[in-house]
Amino acid sequence: MPYSYVTTIWFRLLLPIVSLICLYIGFDVATSYTESNIGILSNLPYVLFLSCIALARAFKQNQIAMLASTLIIAYWLIQTRLQSPLASGSTMLELSLLAALLPMSLALVFNHNESTSFAKSLIVYLATIISIVLWCYLMLSHFYEGGLDNINETFLFVVSNVSRIPFILVVYFVGMILVFAICLMSLNRTVDVAVYSSALLAGTTFILFHIPYISSMLYSMSGILLLIYLVAASYEMAFNDQLTEIPGRLALETDLKHLGKRYCIAMLDVDHFKSFNDNYGHDTGDEVLRLIAQQLTHIKGNAKVYRYGGEEFAILFRDKSADEVKDHLERLRISIASYDLHLRDYSSRPKGDQLSVKNCMQSQSGEVVNVTISIGVCDNTHHRHVKQVLKQADVALYEAKQKGRNRVCFA
Repeated sequence: MPYSYVTTIWFRLLLPIVSLICLYIGFDVATSYTESNIGILSNLPYVLFLSCIALARAFKQNQIAMLASTLIIAYWLIQTRLQSPLASGSTMLELSLLAALLPMSLALVFNHNESTSFAKSLIVYLATIISIVLWCYLMLSHFYEGGLDNINETFLFVVSNVSRIPFILVVYFVGMILVFAICLMSLNRTVDVAVYSSALLAGTTFILFHIPYISSMLYSMSGILLLIYLVAASYEMAFNDQLTEIPGRLALETDLKHLGKRYCIAMLDVDHFKSFNDNYGHDTGDEVLRLIAQQLTHIKGNAKVYRYGGEEFAILFRDKSADEVKDHLERLRISIASYDLHLRDYSSRPKGDQLSVKNCMQSQSGEVVNVTISIGVCDNTHHRHVKQVLKQADVALYEAKQKGRNRVCFA
């Protein structure tokens, strides 16, 4: 399966749902197997989540390590505190507290970024989680003293046909899962799909909490998915260009192995980029490349964009001929040429903690420049092999340079 398919929004959105459907279909077999191997499988989530934390440290994925830490604490609480009937003692209240606070704890990972050191970010996050646990302990102490006598008839009202947990929590979980799904569809980052799937599986665990072994099965599934996302994150680091945050050459080479009967490739180069770098510095040159990449992502025509190397980019059009993409490429060329780039004075730009949007605005030098691009295009109408199409697109790009730049030429 091509890398671009694995990282699509719909694949990431549907993978946890399909996993739940598969578990539902084979639920009797899964329950029987879990029951006969309960000693091993009840401890499997601990192994999976600890493995996630170790791999997250290796791959510099702090946020997934935080998610795994939260889930391992939640699973431990389930196994040590919530194995008695829901109607006994404070079991229902404890379950409700855990169910209510877990999605909020998962959402806290968005406040942390990957640039912070692994140990520091994890310690700060765990300190927050421990504070939440202590708050819950105080609430439970108040319950034991008779301070929450009527809570079962109010907030913990249950609709037995839906779930054995309070109905308000079912609605709450559905709402939080939808919010996380919207985040995934908007940003499509590794952390977004990790939070979404963790919330979905945890919510399903609580909704179906009356079913035997459901926590072991779903938390194990959650650990497996987190491991999959970690592997995907490592591939993403290899496939994506870190400067422009679009797919790189390796992603292009992979996608070129999975083409249909008709396709078109456009090779794009920034005009006079070396002189631009010499005059304004590499920081400004990097800013230009990020600008070009941002403009490329807006191109229409079922296009996928890549940074091919240096100041060169590639655009892959599936199921399109050269004639069909001509207007799209012309609009792209014009939009980039007409874009006013306000240069920043990087020599006076603040460092470290002093960096802010206001400071960045103040560091602009006031000079406005425009950059142009040259584009060479070729489709597979007259060429059987993709290497020939790439070569002819490069030839057309060279022709565009020779004819004065800032133009589109076709092979």
